[in-house]
Amino acid sequence: MTAEVAIAEFGPANPFYMPSTLPFQAPPFDQIKDSDYQPAIEAGMTEKLKEVRVIADDPAAPTFENTIVAMEKTGTLLQRVLAAFYGVTGANTNPELERVQREEAPRMAANHDAIFLDSKLFARVAAVYEARESLELNPEALRLVEIYYRQFVRAGANLPDADKQMLKEINEEESALSNDFKSKILAASKEAAYFTTDKDSLAGLTSAQISGAERAAKAREMEGWLLPMQNTTQQPWLSALHTRDTREAIFKASWGRSERDDANDTRATVSRLAQLRAEKGKLLGFDSYAAWKLDDQMAKTPETAVSFMDALVPAAVANAKDEASEIQKVIDSQDGGFQLEPWDWEFYSEQVRKAKYDLDEAELRPYFELNRVLHDGVFHAATQLYGICFNQRNDLPVWHPDVQVFEVVEADGKPLALFYCDFYKRDNKNGGAWMGSFVRQSNLMAALPVIYNVSNVPKPAEVEPALIAFSDVITLFHEFGHALHGIFSQTVYPSLSGTSVARDFVEFPSQFNEHWATYPAIFDHYARHYQTGAPMPEELAAKMKRAADFNQGYELTELLAAAELDMQWHTLPDSTQPQHPNAFEQSALEKKNIALRFVPPRYRSTYFSHIWGGGYAAGYYAYLWSEMLEHDGFQWFEENGGLTRDNGDRLRAMVLSQGNTQDPATLFAAWLGRQPKIEPMLKARGLTSPV
Repeated sequence: MTAEVAIAEFGPANPFYMPSTLPFQAPPFDQIKDSDYQPAIEAGMTEKLKEVRVIADDPAAPTFENTIVAMEKTGTLLQRVLAAFYGVTGANTNPELERVQREEAPRMAANHDAIFLDSKLFARVAAVYEARESLELNPEALRLVEIYYRQFVRAGANLPDADKQMLKEINEEESALSNDFKSKILAASKEAAYFTTDKDSLAGLTSAQISGAERAAKAREMEGWLLPMQNTTQQPWLSALHTRDTREAIFKASWGRSERDDANDTRATVSRLAQLRAEKGKLLGFDSYAAWKLDDQMAKTPETAVSFMDALVPAAVANAKDEASEIQKVIDSQDGGFQLEPWDWEFYSEQVRKAKYDLDEAELRPYFELNRVLHDGVFHAATQLYGICFNQRNDLPVWHPDVQVFEVVEADGKPLALFYCDFYKRDNKNGGAWMGSFVRQSNLMAALPVIYNVSNVPKPAEVEPALIAFSDVITLFHEFGHALHGIFSQTVYPSLSGTSVARDFVEFPSQFNEHWATYPAIFDHYARHYQTGAPMPEELAAKMKRAADFNQGYELTELLAAAELDMQWHTLPDSTQPQHPNAFEQSALEKKNIALRFVPPRYRSTYFSHIWGGGYAAGYYAYLWSEMLEHDGFQWFEENGGLTRDNGDRLRAMVLSQGNTQDPATLFAAWLGRQPKIEPMLKARGLTSPV
């Protein structure tokens, strides 16, 4: 559809034409049709350009109000349609929405460039920036001015016209390829699912898992059993499957999902994206794309991030090799007659876990029923810490019947936010788990936040409970940590709201929130048998907690391998020839001494959605950087009374409510009372070697 046709179709009948009249301005999903998105997106982009043009052409001298605040008020139509569009395309897409996304991605990149490469507009922003010290602005307003100026400069506003044109072309192609990558990965992961007509090949799975596999096959009109793919390299089924050939087939399907020489092969896309980004970094005046990307992050430079990661590699790899040696001994003791391969790791490490800790993962699941974990764990922890309560809403429309909605209220009953959760896996849902917002909090716009969490828990039959793995429990707490960052936001300006912070700080609230999953007062409240309601026996809970350090070498190594891989892709100089992903990947891992045959990267280059389609380019290290912050922060909690309202309110007031109103390093140090230390992270990871 052309832009002109789309705009012509936009009118009062379109549900995005006016702000939503629902509580919190929540999207009216019961009224939105697939055909409504594209006209509203095109109209929104056109409207925003007109609004920005008025600011740029204003004959009055530039001021904070008529330039910076005025820009904050632009694009309300575009914001509300894109928020709903991205939410639905991530969690419940279809061919029509994918077409719209494919067509609009380069147009939106061009729309962004038309604003941030506008010389006249930039001159006004620069004038306010230069005069900022004399304007007597409050700290948040001053921060906003500085961020706007930096955004324009980082976007290329200072480039000569010829370079601006080149940058526009790069941005449009990059946007189109990134969107193309996401579509290919969704389709490739679906096609890579393991299908069998031999039930015996699934020996080791529970009856509920086998029933789920049968339902998954029937959903695709197939007779047999189907195990869908998660977005990571390793797959959850591998820890239980007895048949080695089945494990190998599943692993190889995962490993090669996007390298099948078909329409969903991503190798050429990855190679071209890396090349484009290297050119972009050089054009913007940096040595690499990573240098440009990290310039406004906590780490500041790729060298700092790489040094941080490199220092962790020796101990992580040493631990992983020790773990591999233990696993090989188990294989040999059973006369396996083979060397440990990645598809064996989960299965045999589970046996090592049982032997060392007398712990069977299957024993734990009956105590982790999804809804109880959510209400009596995730929500309960937030109530204890922050005093907030959750009231389910059944009167608001959703994008899929599985979605639940809750109104979040303060202790005094004052409305605070809406929270949506969509937990069950679907073929048309992106892999992994994430948080997003339909409405950003802003005092300027009189807007309260509307936040959502999405994940991919296998859906049980209607008569069965959703019993989840402890890793899924951690994911629920993690993503809700992001949600709290959005829910508690108390900023004036939408650009500074909630999670609009540096990538290597945004994971701090989420990873910090994971700690409450094992905190005794919270754990005992939700870890109860789904049939009897009895708490998890103390002995079983103790075994689970003792086993927390188990497999840490493997887990850290696969994470480091992915993060190092990301950084090497994005530190390529612009003169580099196009890279073959497989050869580059192997060379990159060998260069960092982290190429272990039996510990594959958590994500391979060809299905690394975080960096090619998810905004984490040159930023996957952020999970490790934030891990340093969250362990140090949790140690502060433990030293100051643990889970108390006083501690929760302090974290909320000094960090979670602040959004991007302060430099994150300053914010964190003010809350902690000092600069962060890495020692608590090393202790939690079982790494005692100095780094």
